Amino acid sequence: MGGSVYTSDLEHGKRVASRLDTGMVFINYPFISAPDLPFGGIKLSGYGKELSSLGIQEFVNKKLVCVAPSASLVTK
Repeated sequence: MGGSVYTSDLEHGKRVASRLDTGMVFINYPFISAPDLPFGGIKLSGYGKELSSLGIQEFVNKKLVCVAPSASLVTK
């Protein structure tokens, strides 16, 4: 689900973090969770996110509704 990278070179840590195949990566910290941070993994460790605005999207079915004006309402 997540991983940690420990390094004194933060730019190198960011490059390593971008290459890890995890849902979360923490640099120089073992783990943190807060309501405003998305929580979740990828693959078999859990697909999708909980918490934050990303988490609520897991419970929403979005739908596009497009309404064309009625012919009688269109002015010529």
